[in-house]
Amino acid sequence: MEATVDELSDLFARVLPHLDEAQKRLVVGGIARALGRGGNTCAAKASGLSRNTVTKGHNEIEAGVTPSGRVRAPGGGDRPAIVKQPGLLAALDRLIEPTELGDPQSALRWTCKSTYKLAAELVSEGFEVSAELVRRLLHDLGYSLQAPAKVKAGATHPDRGEQFNYLNDTVGKFLASGDPVISIDTKKREPIGEYATPGREWNPKNQPLQVRDHDFADRDLGDHSKAIPHGIYDIANNQGWVTVGVTHDTGEFAVNSIRQWWSTIGPKRFPTATRLLITADCGGSNSYRARSWKWHLAELAAETGLDITTCHYPPGTSKWNKIEHRLFSFITMNWRGRSLPDIATIIELIAATTTQTGLTVEAIEDLNTYNTGLKYDSPAYDQLPIEPHHWHGEWNYTIHPTKRST
Repeated sequence: MEATVDELSDLFARVLPHLDEAQKRLVVGGIARALGRGGNTCAAKASGLSRNTVTKGHNEIEAGVTPSGRVRAPGGGDRPAIVKQPGLLAALDRLIEPTELGDPQSALRWTCKSTYKLAAELVSEGFEVSAELVRRLLHDLGYSLQAPAKVKAGATHPDRGEQFNYLNDTVGKFLASGDPVISIDTKKREPIGEYATPGREWNPKNQPLQVRDHDFADRDLGDHSKAIPHGIYDIANNQGWVTVGVTHDTGEFAVNSIRQWWSTIGPKRFPTATRLLITADCGGSNSYRARSWKWHLAELAAETGLDITTCHYPPGTSKWNKIEHRLFSFITMNWRGRSLPDIATIIELIAATTTQTGLTVEAIEDLNTYNTGLKYDSPAYDQLPIEPHHWHGEWNYTIHPTKRST
């Protein structure tokens, strides 16, 4: 019998892993039946199944069991938790429902609705649950993990649509005449140093880029711990320009970025241009309310001899600014999953940004210091050669090289 047990053990080790619960029981029970007297004990010992299970399989073979797709007999197996614990599903639904979370008596009013915290609260109410069970029950209730969706529009200006039309018409006229049209904005500040950036890139297996475990600013860099990329997108030529500053995002910094772009590229690309159109957001360093922006823009107009027109996007519509999805989004993808240890690396990554549609980008650094809190007195500011347009002159205006008589 020992030899039989050893032989069967080898057979069962090779065959049983490929069978489900019912199939194992019937195969071992059938072999036990073939062995005759003492077969149930021998087969149980060789297979590792309990003697009761082998006997059950033996009896099913004797009774002429018919093929079935079921693993267990009807009613077999453990009962569901919601059956054994009446009220469990209702208690979970009450905890997760947002309207209930506003109730001051709700234990989870100000807590994250994680499966672990939900499970802990249910346990405190007398239920026997785990975080995994809570996860399965939430799916049964129709819940899923979701991030907030930005779909609710905030308050909009009543002239938003008309401003879009005016801006588009103005852009069309400039492009038709061959005059330069640029979209500008300041990209999100980036910490300089060995810090993680969002996203992933291909690396040898188990060899991720090693960066700092915290994003605290590098004190050794002082005020130069963050990079401030100011972008210019040439709409007609699908070309980008980025000036990377290190101090503050001011109106002077934004205008100086335009100055560097124009002095480097403008006269060559637009040799006959007498005017320039800038499309910009309503806020930030190029805000239509910022005196520093218009002050330094007037200086640039005087230096270049250009009539500089600015059309601002209506409040709350910055995502429609072309530079966001035609330049900045590709720069972000180009350095995803990398660190930005110094300005030189940032410049190289920005300049290496290209697209299949032909986008090219130039990038330079601007290590000048730009101070905040500067005042621009009204008497001098009022003398700037700013001509508001007939339609929303605060959003649409032209700055001439010199003051024009009215």
